[in-house]
Amino acid sequence: MEQMYAVNSYALSSLSFLAGGYKPANQHRWGPGIRDVYALHYIISGRGTLETRGAVFQIGAGESFIIFPQTEVYYYPDPEDPWEYVWNEFTGEEARRLLAMTKLEEDRPVVGAAPEELQQFFHIAWNPGVQPFERLRLDARLRLLLSCYLEFYPSGEAAPTDYVRMAKTYIERNYWKASLKASEIANAVSIERSYLFRLFKEATGQSVSGYITWFRIQRARELLKSSGLSVQSVAYSIGYHDPLHFSRVFKKATSHSPTAYRNKEQLPDCR
Repeated sequence: MEQMYAVNSYALSSLSFLAGGYKPANQHRWGPGIRDVYALHYIISGRGTLETRGAVFQIGAGESFIIFPQTEVYYYPDPEDPWEYVWNEFTGEEARRLLAMTKLEEDRPVVGAAPEELQQFFHIAWNPGVQPFERLRLDARLRLLLSCYLEFYPSGEAAPTDYVRMAKTYIERNYWKASLKASEIANAVSIERSYLFRLFKEATGQSVSGYITWFRIQRARELLKSSGLSVQSVAYSIGYHDPLHFSRVFKKATSHSPTAYRNKEQLPDCR
């Protein structure tokens, strides 16, 4: 009996589980066509064929194949020994980065036999009535599944470390700390400070400290427009414990004082 499970996320994160299921041995086929999501399949038993990008792949028990978004595919079971499989669908900007660390590629979307325990990681949730607390676990279980592919099918090439992305992420999570300094960020991403400065400048056109200030001002804009916080509370919330210093920095960046900016943004549109 075929089983299927699905979840509609409240909002798509950088990596989101969407749906999945179990397909018993039968003559079901799909395509040719394209999908908007990633669809990872693990063959439990039997055999089948995948046709994509001008290539034909014969796939058997213990092997996996993936459908990439916007890539035309056609797959179908062997008429004498139809495949039985489990599958998961997912989306998100992080998916491509993680898959690039495996042997799964658009021109070669099939990987060989894996340890039997891989199958169990596809069974993320068989219950279609997913509860709110279960939604929080689905993306984490998807990451666990993909981590198995990174372990069993590494690309063989060390992925370059994106120090700039790591630094920006660290800033965006710690901008509220008044003590945040470029040296702390360099230590957090495990890179020599001057090297980070050079990479950051080349990638963004800003210094690390300049990006910290820029990000804080963006958050201040949001808070001034959408919250009832006082200017002092806004300043403290984004890492400035001196409201006067915050006001000077904000005016330099926007040409308005925080109060004038709030009044300007809250004026009704009279056009």
